[in-house]
Amino acid sequence: MKHTKVRDLLNSTTTLQEVNAKGWVRTFRNNQFIALNDGSTINNIQCVVDFENTPDETLKRITTGAAISVIGTLIESKGAGQKYEIQVNKLEILGDSDAEKFPIQPKNKPSLDFLRENAHLRVRTNMFGAIMRVRSVLSFAVHNYFQRKGFVYVNTPIITGSDAEGAGEMFKVTALPFDNTPRTEDGKVNYKEDFFEKETNLTVSGQLEGETYAMALGQIYTFGPTFRAENSNTSRHLAEFWMIEPEVAFNNLDDNMDLAEDFIQYVIKYALDHCQDDLKFLEGRLLDEEKSKPQAERSEMALLEKLNFVLENNFKRVSYTEAIDILRDSTPNKKKKFQYIINEWGADLQSEHERYLVEKHFKCPVILFDYPANIKAFYMRLNDNTEPGRETVRAMDILFPGIGEIVGGSEREERYDVLVEKMKALEIDEEELSWYLDTRRFGSATHAGFGLGFERLVLFVTGMTNIRDVIPFPRTPGNAEF
Repeated sequence: MKHTKVRDLLNSTTTLQEVNAKGWVRTFRNNQFIALNDGSTINNIQCVVDFENTPDETLKRITTGAAISVIGTLIESKGAGQKYEIQVNKLEILGDSDAEKFPIQPKNKPSLDFLRENAHLRVRTNMFGAIMRVRSVLSFAVHNYFQRKGFVYVNTPIITGSDAEGAGEMFKVTALPFDNTPRTEDGKVNYKEDFFEKETNLTVSGQLEGETYAMALGQIYTFGPTFRAENSNTSRHLAEFWMIEPEVAFNNLDDNMDLAEDFIQYVIKYALDHCQDDLKFLEGRLLDEEKSKPQAERSEMALLEKLNFVLENNFKRVSYTEAIDILRDSTPNKKKKFQYIINEWGADLQSEHERYLVEKHFKCPVILFDYPANIKAFYMRLNDNTEPGRETVRAMDILFPGIGEIVGGSEREERYDVLVEKMKALEIDEEELSWYLDTRRFGSATHAGFGLGFERLVLFVTGMTNIRDVIPFPRTPGNAEF
């Protein structure tokens, strides 16, 4: 008999039918009531066992974590809080779970740290089941948004010879032996003998390659893994994460901001429409967690309220210069409550400054634009008519409550001569990026794009506070388990 998903059983409109359900035992009470979950929904279905006619040996094997199959009659439940239950006629143990050794027990509420150490099993909990279903729906929404708007999905390379960000914090890719690395006469690694015959790395961004395709296909997007060898052991950083990067020919900075705002609001609404049960559960989890915090540290809005707030409010657009004036005159800056005090124009904004602007000053999502050129990447378009020493670029960052920066983007520098000068000033090898410069030599045009770290989006939508909890197997400094 073919089994039916728990989600479909709970949404059924027909009772008194014989059904087969398969899943994992969450709890087993009074030798009679099994809470069964198969991952299709946050909700369990109760399976009622006739314990008087079930062998003791079988009852003893119904433990938390065990995989079972039940065949029985779907009936209206007599218990509160559930619509249907299964009156079990036949039960089969598909896979035992040692009750003494299974690390995730409902009686002992495991800490998030403990669950991270058991990332291969944590998805058996309600919390991580909900997070991963929301992540999956958001992933689909990303593709759905761009495909409906006629964007072309482009797979940019994972292994690359370029450093799009110019930060140098990249994981090297090599097939050379570490114990006998070939060297040149001056003692440097001889990459000519390596697999690619040159120095290569894991990508930090698909943007540069994406630009080349946008300059032929008009509008493209990438959605894939990226890697940063940045030794940041924080709740906001991962060494391996997923990036969404659209690039659009003929778009300027204003078009770019419009696209980013519309895109974010679309995917959040999609999650709200398709993950109601999971998001309600995560909202309750967040409320419970915040009860232990001092009042001043608690969120002003509940999770669903915060998500709807982003949908119902236009993002405030503020220039970097205006933001610096606001921060310099702010109470936490004057009272030296900021870890990084804002004294002058040109400062690189930190998460504490971004969150102050969003959560305290404007109280809505904020798009900052026109940043100082010397704190932004070489490919960002230099603004015309900026005063010497205060040159700005057509960059933009979107800031969200609780997160800080969630999107970074810019109008790209389309002028060949200006781009070459910027590369020279930063000692970026023109020959190494000659293919990138070709897009400025042959049919250059205004174009723009942005990058959104997918995990930061999932973090915001789920209300979680540590980015390691919104990716199946987090990669961080000192941690490459599983």
